[in-house]
Amino acid sequence: MKLPAEATIYEVAPRDGLQNEARQVPTADKIRFIDALVAAGIRSIEITSFVSPKWIPQLADSAEVARGVHRVPGVRMSALVPNKRGLDTALTAGMREIAVFMSASETHNKKNVNKTIADTLTAFEEVVPPARAAGLAVRAYLSTCFGCPYEGDVDPERVVALTQRLCDLGVYQVSISDTIGVANPQQVEDVLGRLLAKHPSAAIAVHFHDTQGTALANCLVALTLGITTIDAAAGGLGGCPYAPGASGNLATEDVVAMLGVAHRGHLRRT
Repeated sequence: MKLPAEATIYEVAPRDGLQNEARQVPTADKIRFIDALVAAGIRSIEITSFVSPKWIPQLADSAEVARGVHRVPGVRMSALVPNKRGLDTALTAGMREIAVFMSASETHNKKNVNKTIADTLTAFEEVVPPARAAGLAVRAYLSTCFGCPYEGDVDPERVVALTQRLCDLGVYQVSISDTIGVANPQQVEDVLGRLLAKHPSAAIAVHFHDTQGTALANCLVALTLGITTIDAAAGGLGGCPYAPGASGNLATEDVVAMLGVAHRGHLRRT
């Protein structure tokens, strides 16, 4: 089996992992968590989200977290932003990378961000180009790429079309997400194969959940296809609040164990 010489974990536990926790995590603990991830060798971390505290109370301290973390050369720290207001707050907090998010399913998108897919893409025009003009890198999450809790199957060609729209807007990478953990290796090979026919592997990342126990197998398929960025969360924390029945994110430590790596920064197979 041919695997890439290196792979990068894009750590999402501080944002995606904590956003649904009912008990408020102190800001100082969040900062210590992020610092510990950096000390462990992670070099790409989504640290928070600049969303309204009304929707995600756990991340109401996003500005404090962004200002409080220790910036280390060579470590990318990003934050999720939903709109222009979120971008402005992220800029004020000193962020140099942001992420935007949408769904490939119309119903899930409406429940998650209260917009149609078309309206979401229009809103991104007020976020992505201005962010790029300000010197920020912009990443995108495309949710429900392999199945939707409300609509069922999702057409792979819709995933391809939306990925193209996001890349045309100026994002450097689209994370193809199995939001409810229903993907199987054959399906992953199909969807990613279509995407890689149009985009370089560096423009595509994967984001799996382990609801059916297939996340690691799906991750392995992605690696064999040449994709080298894997979203994961320490301890398997997290999940979308609008994905009923889904388990947490693919655990960072499981990815490391599967690859059999000694990692500092990038993951390098041994």
